[in-house]
Amino acid sequence: MKNIYLVLFFFFSLLSFGQVNTGYPLVDAKMAAIPPNSATSTEAIAKYINANFKTETDKIRAVFYWTASNVSYDIANMYAVNFNETVQEKITKTLKTKKGVCIHYAVVFNELSQKIGIQSYIIDGYTKQNGKVDDLAHAWTAAKIDKKWYIFDPTWGSGYVNNGRFSKKINNYYFKAEPAKIIASHIPFDYLWQFSNYPVTNAEFYQGKIQINKAKKYFDFEKEITKYNALPEGDQLFASAERIEKNGLKNAMILERYVGKKKQLIYLRQNTNIEKLNSIVNEMNEAVVLLNDFIHYRNNKFNPTLSDDEISNMIETPISKLAKCQNEIYSVGSVGNENTANVVSIKKSISKALAQAEEHALFVQNYLSKSKIVRKTMFFKVSRFGVR
Repeated sequence: MKNIYLVLFFFFSLLSFGQVNTGYPLVDAKMAAIPPNSATSTEAIAKYINANFKTETDKIRAVFYWTASNVSYDIANMYAVNFNETVQEKITKTLKTKKGVCIHYAVVFNELSQKIGIQSYIIDGYTKQNGKVDDLAHAWTAAKIDKKWYIFDPTWGSGYVNNGRFSKKINNYYFKAEPAKIIASHIPFDYLWQFSNYPVTNAEFYQGKIQINKAKKYFDFEKEITKYNALPEGDQLFASAERIEKNGLKNAMILERYVGKKKQLIYLRQNTNIEKLNSIVNEMNEAVVLLNDFIHYRNNKFNPTLSDDEISNMIETPISKLAKCQNEIYSVGSVGNENTANVVSIKKSISKALAQAEEHALFVQNYLSKSKIVRKTMFFKVSRFGVR
């Protein structure tokens, strides 16, 4: 089965916020002077950052500055995103072309952050500018710096688009932004990534009601992030989908993300079930090999001589394996319509092999109950078992 990739986000527009600080001139200058051979991969860039900066703030600034100043917004391809690209393919392409849309900025930023030892996440959601909610989704990032969460948008922080042209200009408003402030323009689909104890609903975001409302139920986002990280992928998807739904399916972007999570969960569960099915098939094949070994031994009139216990075990082992396969295959769950016929065929093969193995077991039981003289008269040629 092919991987399912959720719709990625490529919105970029004229920035409406001014710069709010003077930046980090020493860090920026050092990153502007990075040697070309230190910028060929995220590993090389991260190594350069770790070698030149000590504090988490300086390191994350280095990540932000390099990403925002080296990647240009790809206006020509903003509506032609390849949704089948893996994260690593996106990163490789972005480093090579020095172009991308918001998801490319985000994956590079996130990869560099993690490689320098900073906890970070890619966030997907939608935005608002000048009081108007944008109708295309967006992707940005979050990182924990000195035990506190901050928001980073290297796309909006890299420059601006005007009259169909991209102009580079670092905008520090989108560097190390406070979650409580950036919520005015950026709202995640999953409210876990608001980093707020009183998350804003989608309806409130539309209305501009972003002030902390302690009348709401307290949400311990730090505890919930820890729980989220400990969950297997399927449970993460399920929990995220529940939060998205709970916060209100206010627009088509949110609904699309919610449906996408559900589809990805189904896909993941089916893939897990297929792995279980493949394991059952492997065990069935092992059992068939053992069954055919027994049939060969029986056709050879139980030569060379084995003890009664060894002969009995020789047929009981494949029976045990086949019985286990038969029990497990009925609890596999959905594997997709395209695999339904295969499952039916496998069930029939297991049942047929088990029935034949049990016939041989009856022969062994009868054989072992006879005297040695009678045993010699009991053999006749039998066919090997084959799996189709």
